[in-house]
Amino acid sequence: MSRKVEPQEGVVKFELHFTRAAPPDFAPLRALNTWRTLLHRLGLIGQEPARYGGVGFGNVSQRLVGDPTGFVITGTQTGGLAALTAGQYTVIDACDIERNRVVAHGPIEPSSESLTHAMLYRLSPDIRYVFHVHAPLLWRRAQALGIACTRPDVAYGTPAMAAEMECLYRAGDLARQGIVAMGGHEDGVVAFGASADDAGLTLVRALLKVLARGD
Repeated sequence: MSRKVEPQEGVVKFELHFTRAAPPDFAPLRALNTWRTLLHRLGLIGQEPARYGGVGFGNVSQRLVGDPTGFVITGTQTGGLAALTAGQYTVIDACDIERNRVVAHGPIEPSSESLTHAMLYRLSPDIRYVFHVHAPLLWRRAQALGIACTRPDVAYGTPAMAAEMECLYRAGDLARQGIVAMGGHEDGVVAFGASADDAGLTLVRALLKVLARGD
């Protein structure tokens, strides 16, 4: 199946080649799924009527072992679920970022942020986990904390956002920090690392810094 993906927020449009298939093996996703559950409990992933027009927010992914381009990512509009099963994860087989094209298979269509995840995995083989959350306090204080930020005119989930991630990573700050605020995507923050703990703790430490400032 091939079609254009247009999430409810009306910004992202990519060509999806999706094959309905069985869920990915759940055992290797244990650490990823544990962190996803914690991030939901912290309100960094979720779905609330009063936020973003009631659209679900947040997604996580994990690089496939032995696959230079493939990764597993949470399915579209799963943010409202407190806990996920294998049926809410899907496999990205390939992303042609420049052509705005995603190839995937699994039980559910992939997150609209798939291009951003794909770019981060492309940038370094050491990046094995990517967490995209919505953290209003952290997003608003990102520049004060010295966190890398994408330009506010760059829309989320687009080839332009992927290119922005590449520029920031190659500039050095993003590669060193492992966290970035998405200037054009309200409350959006992305963290990544070699392990699920690396990505998750990067987020937690940044949030603690915000709370410690008290401003």
